[in-house]
Amino acid sequence: MNAIEQTELHIMSTYGRNAVTLEAGSETTCRDENGKSYIDFGSGIGTNSLGFCNEAWADAVCAQVRTLQHTSNLYYHSPQAQLAEKLCAMTGYSKVFYGNSGAEANECAIKLARKYSFDKYGAGRHTIITLVNSFHGRTLCTLSATGQDVFHNFFFPFVEGFRYVKANDIADLHEKLDDTVCAIMVEYVQGEGGVCLLDADFIKEIRSICTERDILMIADEVQTGIGRTGKLLAGEHFGCMADVTTLAKGLGGGLPIGACLANEKCADVLGKGSHGSTFGGNPVVCAGAVKVLEYMEQDGVMDEIEAKSAYIRERLSAVSEVAAVSGKGLMIGIALKEKKAADVLQQCLEQGLLVLTAKDKVRLLPPLVISMEELAKGMDILCNVLEG
Repeated sequence: MNAIEQTELHIMSTYGRNAVTLEAGSETTCRDENGKSYIDFGSGIGTNSLGFCNEAWADAVCAQVRTLQHTSNLYYHSPQAQLAEKLCAMTGYSKVFYGNSGAEANECAIKLARKYSFDKYGAGRHTIITLVNSFHGRTLCTLSATGQDVFHNFFFPFVEGFRYVKANDIADLHEKLDDTVCAIMVEYVQGEGGVCLLDADFIKEIRSICTERDILMIADEVQTGIGRTGKLLAGEHFGCMADVTTLAKGLGGGLPIGACLANEKCADVLGKGSHGSTFGGNPVVCAGAVKVLEYMEQDGVMDEIEAKSAYIRERLSAVSEVAAVSGKGLMIGIALKEKKAADVLQQCLEQGLLVLTAKDKVRLLPPLVISMEELAKGMDILCNVLEG
């Protein structure tokens, strides 16, 4: 019995998998069980920020596995502390809570916002505004926070206290505000919602409202963070620092980690016993994440990401099938004129290129370390498929 047959027999069918069994990877290419190679433009949905099995990352992870693989958070350990110090120094935040995923990071942010307001203003100030077309995770609470009706089914009753505003609609934002609101939660680029970049004026208005009303601005940077958009945090493009920022995906370089960063204003809201995670901040994962951040702080890295983004956009501008290109940095959405994104994905797969979709768009999230040579090879495949 092969891996596909074993999977179908024993694993719940919650994913629409492609009929490929990946076996090994190096840098920005991988191969399947038959030895066929693929250029990766998906990064495991944005997680393999340094590509497959980056040498420095792998060495740090392997060394930590052989030193101390787990302690729980009843004890201190150096990798967790080192990562926290580096994260706070690079982002300007005061403190961090570790979980294992973006959904967990967002759960933490939601709890933090509601407790901040409860501690300061008492009960009844618990509503969190999120955006239509947003995506914040698949736990019951983060599904409730997600502003897409397609996700609000089957699992009733959903968690109350969320209100949805149309993205970039300042009038709708003001209409939905009242004295029960404790936070506004946004993705600067709506990833699962179609790789849609928010307007600068809309972000500026949110930041202003949150400051004036003493409500928390939460930035879900699970997909946009850690260099993906050409800045360490996407908020930097807007000159905006949210009170709380959540991270995951690219931070671990392929290992599961979530992080909820809080500024000085709300860094001490969650005290002992108010939140927790058995695996959060695991030594092995933290050792890998430190290496990811060490790469990000090198001179020229963000400029290279912007240059690669510009190259992709230039190539796509010459393709007649492309209706529009959205996103930021190496987080790109491609709207098509005639073809279906799912069909493009399958044709790219057949030709040795891994891409993603987001709603009706083709989505590209290549490893941040991809070389221009490898990027050109992948774009040759993609453009040929789009023009074919």
